[in-house]
Amino acid sequence: MKKDLTQAAFDYHAKPVPGKISVVPTKPCETQSDLSLAYTPGVAEPVRAIKQDPEAAYLYTNKGNLVAVISNGTAVLGLGNTGALASKPVMEGKAVLFKRLANIDVFDIEIEAATKEIFIETVAAISPTFGAINLEDIAAPDCFHIEEVLRTRLNIPVLHDDQHGTAVIICAALLNAFELQNKKLADVRIVILGAGAAAQATLPLLSLMGITVENILMVDSKGVIHTGRNDLGTYKQRFARVTSARTLTEAMREADAFIGLSGPQLVTPDMIASMAPRPVIFALANPVPEIYPEIVHAVRRDLIMATGRSDFPNQVNNALGFPYLFRGALDARASGFTQAMLVSAIRALSQLAHEPVPAEVLRAFGENHLEFGSGYIIPKLLDPRLLETVPPAVVRAAIESGVARAS
Repeated sequence: MKKDLTQAAFDYHAKPVPGKISVVPTKPCETQSDLSLAYTPGVAEPVRAIKQDPEAAYLYTNKGNLVAVISNGTAVLGLGNTGALASKPVMEGKAVLFKRLANIDVFDIEIEAATKEIFIETVAAISPTFGAINLEDIAAPDCFHIEEVLRTRLNIPVLHDDQHGTAVIICAALLNAFELQNKKLADVRIVILGAGAAAQATLPLLSLMGITVENILMVDSKGVIHTGRNDLGTYKQRFARVTSARTLTEAMREADAFIGLSGPQLVTPDMIASMAPRPVIFALANPVPEIYPEIVHAVRRDLIMATGRSDFPNQVNNALGFPYLFRGALDARASGFTQAMLVSAIRALSQLAHEPVPAEVLRAFGENHLEFGSGYIIPKLLDPRLLETVPPAVVRAAIESGVARAS
């Protein structure tokens, strides 16, 4: 099966032409008159207009519907530091999802940069081309610094999707899971295994959802991140807690929820058994989760579980978030992403899962019936209502946040 999948993947990417995306003209170029408008001399008119008013670029060019998906290839999927060029198939894949799910055009840009400063300067230099920037597959801690600097310097939305896109979906699914488990947000105890980009972005959003941050323990490869450790960098120090727990096993005792953003099979059945009644388990390592659903369900029956895989119920997939976050930001012509925009997306995703599932979605996933419950806590990826629901919520939040420039 693995051999068949490997060959199918190679064939998919190579045939009938190499790669997954292309550039297609949106205007006719069949006659001399067409050419004179597309290029010289006609093109001079929008050039003059944009020189006088930079906002005119949104009227006369594709800037307003163009996103740059940019990577340095230092943290590609689960493959690690592959280098910039080898990250290109993933960035092209991101482009396909942007177009298919939200009708957003993308240029994928792979940057070979020796330092994060060179990377930042390169992105800043090319930013006038785009309506927004999607940073992708950049290793921590550089990803945090890069995003912070670019957000400060640029007047277009910048989002590191591995951080915030993933965090939005986790929070939306978690809100619904806690609702089903009849858990009060202010009281729940959560363990996050992993301290990388997604984990560090998820915790602040959980706080905005009403979860008490002191009740969230983050665990890295050396154990619980607590105030007594002297090996924490600048970014991890923000998540240190006063606690006697030192290991994952200790942290999991009586926890209401586990969020795995780490590696394969790091959670044991005994850890699951030690959790509080009616727990929530998000084992999101992919393709091999921290613990498989069949193992979890053999230990106890009172839980709700999600993974990052499409072959199990409740797939937490960042493709539920980033196309619609960017669609909303572009539609608002936002100068940046705000926390309010992310929270609005979370609320919209959470609410959509409560609604009846259309027949076309059921057919796409081979399901006879789906309704809000333990096996359906987050909308399915190909649900057309996502485009109708999430971007408008993001636009409203952009307007309320004062970052929208569209009239």
